[in-house]
Amino acid sequence: MDRKLAAILAADVVGYSTLMERDEAGTFERLRAGRKDLFEPEIARHHGQIFKLMGDGMLAEFGSVVDAVECAVSLQRGLAERNAAVPEDQRIRVRIGINLGEVIVEGEDRYGEGVNVAARLQQLADPGGICVSAKVAREVERKLAFGFEPMGEQKVKNIAEPVQAFRVILEGQAPRQPARSSPPRWVWAGAAVLALILVLAGTTWRFWPSATVSDMPRIAVLPFDDMSAGADQGYLSDAVAEGIITELSRSKTYAVIARNSSFRYRDKPTDARQIGDELGVDYLLEGSQQKVGDRLKVTAQLLNAHDGSHLWANTYNREIGDLFVVQEEIIRTLADRVGQRIQRPLPKSDAAQVSALHYHLMGIAEMRSDFTAAGNQLLRQLSLKAIEADSNAQFGYIGLAWSYRNDATFGWHEQEHNRDEALKRAAEYADKAILLAPDDAEAHHVRARIHTEAGEIEQALARYDQAMALNPSDPNILVGSTDTLLYIGRTDEAIDRIKQAKGIDPFHPDYFHWQMGWALWEKNDCGAALAAMRKMSRIPSGAHRMLAGIHACLGNEREAREALAVFLKDSPGQSISKERREWEKIWTAPGSLERWIEHMRFAGLPE
Repeated sequence: MDRKLAAILAADVVGYSTLMERDEAGTFERLRAGRKDLFEPEIARHHGQIFKLMGDGMLAEFGSVVDAVECAVSLQRGLAERNAAVPEDQRIRVRIGINLGEVIVEGEDRYGEGVNVAARLQQLADPGGICVSAKVAREVERKLAFGFEPMGEQKVKNIAEPVQAFRVILEGQAPRQPARSSPPRWVWAGAAVLALILVLAGTTWRFWPSATVSDMPRIAVLPFDDMSAGADQGYLSDAVAEGIITELSRSKTYAVIARNSSFRYRDKPTDARQIGDELGVDYLLEGSQQKVGDRLKVTAQLLNAHDGSHLWANTYNREIGDLFVVQEEIIRTLADRVGQRIQRPLPKSDAAQVSALHYHLMGIAEMRSDFTAAGNQLLRQLSLKAIEADSNAQFGYIGLAWSYRNDATFGWHEQEHNRDEALKRAAEYADKAILLAPDDAEAHHVRARIHTEAGEIEQALARYDQAMALNPSDPNILVGSTDTLLYIGRTDEAIDRIKQAKGIDPFHPDYFHWQMGWALWEKNDCGAALAAMRKMSRIPSGAHRMLAGIHACLGNEREAREALAVFLKDSPGQSISKERREWEKIWTAPGSLERWIEHMRFAGLPE
């Protein structure tokens, strides 16, 4: 692992989501023109190098901190001149942050403390302004004519120690406070990432707190009400609550109150705030179980013990079969869902972030319920709202990355954006999310998908390894990784991962069946593939292409043509030549692409 000292410049567009919502195509073109005509030439002139583009932002490296500051000033001057002739609501303004620090060199990319602090300083800058670290101010204060106004120690997201920040005073700007002759001397430690690891499982996200026991979120599982009739009343509901306590106790990231303490509230009214105060907990889980005939129904709800608000609720209704096996499945699934929820920040902790998360979850839920071009467009709109709510949270950028990846994969890209352009934009947004939350498993997940669609298989596999290391129990990442495995012919390994994911999440979403259908088609077990697809509660238009291929494999011409017609209604313009062009660099499993093309012809896809 190579390391070096570098000056890092981070730039980000102000009000990007609002600009895109008003005029997506125009904003994109103005950004591209600004990048080509101003940013790239100025950075090169000051001996710098852009190493990452992220849709509405960029990162550049300089060998000289003087060059970095002079470049930043030139960029802000150039933007001000360009904006003079542009209507107010179309102006591109940026914030710039500069840090001097050690970076990790990995190919053309740069990581580490030096980059992370620069990104946080950028967020502290005024629109059209520049914010630098104390190291930068010390290095250049007597070498350049610009003034530096101290902003004091700033506590910033995902950086353990406060950052001493300085505002660069440009022409026409007045200091906000009397300037000091020189920056104060101080020492700051390296960045420590607050592990924000997300899980997209049943539209839930996971936030991991710090590992000290005193800081851990605390939860109490109250005894479940038993609505059943018969001799076993009470025993089974206690078994559910005890099972959840046991499962939750396996975690090292939150504390679970022992059964003896939480069960003392049996048959008492639930006053969340009172119980929360008495037990010293942040969350309460309560619920009920009812066995009627051959069905078992378990309901649960999670409460915020600080204000009594409801955070999450769900109902599990299953045929009993082997009662204890089914009950155990429900316990594991319910404990997993609750574990994901209790690690979310309380609403009072960061209203902007929670609002951004809310919009993002809405977008993902809409996309899952309507996996079409229209649903994808709604995901994009809600992702832009998430960025507008909190541009420093990763959620909106993850949603945008997924939406452009879906465009590229299913042919939903707009006329002015071809597949390569859609993938490029998806990659920029994913990189932005990773920069904001480097320990976010879902951000690495979507980046891995984008690497896969771009034919960058080795990078995709490495990124999946990173995502699974961050969250090894996320079934969606496990199933997502099977795209890459199936493209390169590792079919048995893909099937094993799908089965593993189903074991983690017995109430898994429909697309697990879709993925199994593809894997079984690869094995030429098309009867089983069709059976897998038919397990989906609703087959979205995107999955009808796979269904057409499976029916073609079975020789079902009418069914194959009908399925393909559903796909083409939402993805017009698809053809054999387009299929081959899109997949030939990716789908390298021996014979698979040719077999697919043959099945698409059989289903009636035009040449």
